[in-house]
Amino acid sequence: MTPADFEYLASILKDRSGLSIGPDKTYLLESRLTPVARKNNLDDLDALVAEVRRSKKEAMLCEITEAMTTNESFFFRDATPFEIFEKAILPDLLEARASRKSLRIWSAACSTGQEAYSLSMILREMAPQLAGWRIEIVGTDISNEVLEKAKVGIYSQFEVQRGLPIQLLMKYFTQVNELWQIDASIRAMVTYKEFNLLKDLKALGSFDIIFCRNVLIYFDQPTKTKVLDAMSNILASDGCLFMGAAETVLGISDDFKPVPGHRGVYNTAQKADKSAIAPTASLAAAG
Repeated sequence: MTPADFEYLASILKDRSGLSIGPDKTYLLESRLTPVARKNNLDDLDALVAEVRRSKKEAMLCEITEAMTTNESFFFRDATPFEIFEKAILPDLLEARASRKSLRIWSAACSTGQEAYSLSMILREMAPQLAGWRIEIVGTDISNEVLEKAKVGIYSQFEVQRGLPIQLLMKYFTQVNELWQIDASIRAMVTYKEFNLLKDLKALGSFDIIFCRNVLIYFDQPTKTKVLDAMSNILASDGCLFMGAAETVLGISDDFKPVPGHRGVYNTAQKADKSAIAPTASLAAAG
């Protein structure tokens, strides 16, 4: 692949998804886009680039973007954020929302649905406490392919073995030959939508909790700032943003501040200054 072809593909990905890649990721382009070329009856990546330059077909541009932005996910990934969600953040929000009895959660860049369903199972385990509540979980991704898998909720043995406690597997999944399907009751708790994080986030409505984990690491700093600033505008003043352990808002956005003791958890700057959510001792140690 010529440097010019690489830059052309990189610019497509940046403009369409926010994904920022350097020349050191040439191997990644080749491994993920060669199957796209073959699917379109093109000999190789060079032929794919030539065809895109010539035709600029939207379907092909979508295929390229989806192939490059599809990232892995697994149930209860990294464990600690879900423990913090359940034991520290959620109780405060439930108390604050006791009069209206509603809660909205966003799983951004949800991939094949494991994060959203992990949250669903946590909430389903609290069913007696949440009787009469309206709980809405919204999972979004730029890729229709992964969203279709998420909606069906069928996973391989390998996928359910990654982070999913055996008791939850037995309780909420049904084995279908060599595969496992999550119960319809859990699937019904999540609404999946195709959505690009570079678009106007206000179209999604407001949220009490946002999970945007291991996503922004693929963006350049101006794009990170843009997305975080937009998220601050749709997050409740006492809500929380969960990011990946290797991610931070420091030096990127002034709209969020870390929640003390909870690594990877942030709330809006005005809320952080009031220190409304205090970490429990056990979770502070874990975070």
